[in-house]
Amino acid sequence: MAKVIIYNAKIHTLQEGKDSEAKSIVIGEDGNIVYVGSDLSDQELFTKYKKESTKVIDAHQRTVIPGLNDSHLHLIRAALYYNQELRWDGVPSLKIALDMLKNQAQRTPKGQWVKVVGGWSEHQFIERRLPTLDEINAATGDTPCFILYLYGLAFINKSAIQLLNYSQNTSYPGGEVVLDSNNVPTGLLIAKPSPLILYSTLGLTPTLSPSEQISSTIQYYRELNRLGLTSAVDPGGGNQNFPEHYQTCVNLAKQSKLTLRIAYYIFAQVKNQEIEQFKNWIKVVAPGDNVDPIKQKGFCMCGAGENIVWSAADFENYLEPRPDLDPIMEQQLLEAITLFVSHRWPFRIHATYNESISRFLNVFEKVNQTHPFNGLHWLIDHAETVSDENLDRIKALGGGIAIQNRMFFQGESFISRYGAEAVKTAPPMKKIIAKGIPMGLGTDGTRVSSYNPWLSLYWCVSGKSWSGVQMYDEDNRLDRTQALRFYTKGSAWIGMEENLKGELAVGKFGDLVVLSDDYFSVEEEKIKEITSVLTVVNGDVVWGDEEFKTICPELEPIVPEWSPVKTFGGYFQASKQQ
Repeated sequence: MAKVIIYNAKIHTLQEGKDSEAKSIVIGEDGNIVYVGSDLSDQELFTKYKKESTKVIDAHQRTVIPGLNDSHLHLIRAALYYNQELRWDGVPSLKIALDMLKNQAQRTPKGQWVKVVGGWSEHQFIERRLPTLDEINAATGDTPCFILYLYGLAFINKSAIQLLNYSQNTSYPGGEVVLDSNNVPTGLLIAKPSPLILYSTLGLTPTLSPSEQISSTIQYYRELNRLGLTSAVDPGGGNQNFPEHYQTCVNLAKQSKLTLRIAYYIFAQVKNQEIEQFKNWIKVVAPGDNVDPIKQKGFCMCGAGENIVWSAADFENYLEPRPDLDPIMEQQLLEAITLFVSHRWPFRIHATYNESISRFLNVFEKVNQTHPFNGLHWLIDHAETVSDENLDRIKALGGGIAIQNRMFFQGESFISRYGAEAVKTAPPMKKIIAKGIPMGLGTDGTRVSSYNPWLSLYWCVSGKSWSGVQMYDEDNRLDRTQALRFYTKGSAWIGMEENLKGELAVGKFGDLVVLSDDYFSVEEEKIKEITSVLTVVNGDVVWGDEEFKTICPELEPIVPEWSPVKTFGGYFQASKQQ
């Protein structure tokens, strides 16, 4: 019998080679789909599947799609901080952003900071510029403030400079504390190109308590549900230590309280100790381990990445020249990849530039000669400038590629440094598809990009940046169905779940989204504004809005009381500004 029946819908199943549209869908008590189609009348549907506890939902002819799955989203780390961060994601003007900053500074208690930690760009503002330090200081006053701009810059106000005791003697490798004519820090921090200075400074600011982190995680995942996400793959992240920073998710997953399915990778944290870290982790956790007792693949470990050895880090900061990787990289990476292949641990590796990818592939091919990959799951993350030759090499080794809309935020900087011709295939989506290489879409949220999946879908359909620059010709843009398929089925491959989800078909996971607008016909610019009005995970309603608001589960009050989320929410909503 059924857990939920949705009828009177325009369902896009995304099943390949079959009728891709249906009007009804039934999710069984085990959370999997038991029926999707149009051959049964509503009454026949209810007679066959409905029982007393079945939730029956009239979709009112709204568009229904498989739940979105971000193949590269730092959602475990982001969730621990969400409730204490002011989000500028999607804010349409700098004036509004600064008003929000001022409002939050006035609400923030002594001992806490106002923090805007990425996800925005000056190109989204009608003013088309960054805030000045004078504007930031005027808005925040005595409340310490940290504002991160992608992976390139950070702004700290005068109060923060004093509190951190930053001076002309403060230094970080690969970074600059900008000084004025009197050798006093201005508050501008520059990654040159390493973001160490940015994240080390952020790491000196207060964090949430364990109970507040639980609230923060629940609220952030509700926000992702609001935008249509039912799954995500976490590639690991800096200052995201395993297992301690995963524990909040583990505890919620053990109670089956996570409202989306998470596949995660483990990221090496300590430079020159990466191999020992991975050897220790191999003893305690294995790919496929899932701690959710109810949801299949509810909180599931995948493998190693996206940072494997620090000597292989090529920072995607287009404000600065491409970094040359350390000569010791090959030796360290060889040892790590040999370890993974020997233990059949899947892996993914961050690689922005083709020059890095070439050197990585040299190592992979060398390992393959003595320790054959033999179908081991592995992938390249980002690959903005990957060459045709290296695509062939990735294909030959059975790899995949996870791409994100980082050019939506940084296209102008990329063009300024490398030219308009180079950006046309950065990354080469259509070539990846043509070569039959598995590909998943995502955002790389929440710092170098926003976590909003509709910005990413808009980017690969339109080929435009935030400011409207037409970066891609038609030969490197996806149609709407293609883009959606790579954001669902394609991303399922990244998490090693391609046979379980990504399309609405009998036996697949009952994860779906009812949309605010018809993605397939809405004006192209309006794609960015789409949200979910109903999100279902494992057959359970986890988000509802508009006519479905009455069936949206209630959450505990947001803590702490001064949380920016309580006033502004997450991604910009005009209604929150009233």
